[in-house]
Amino acid sequence: MRNLRDKIYHATKEHFRGHIEKHVANAEIIMGNPVGIGEHPDVMESLEKEIEQIAHYDDLLNALQKYLQ
Repeated sequence: MRNLRDKIYHATKEHFRGHIEKHVANAEIIMGNPVGIGEHPDVMESLEKEIEQIAHYDDLLNALQKYLQ
């Protein structure tokens, strides 16, 4: 059985990974069917925002693994 620290570490890591996967999926949708995104008229800006979010959560995940593993 894992201790509390391990559970918190694992949950945090999976939380960051989940956000990464969500934003990757959004970016794939934008790139695969930009016409279908009606509420986002600026496709490139929308894609950039998704990539920024991917980078943000990737940085958090890397910091977690580097400093708190």
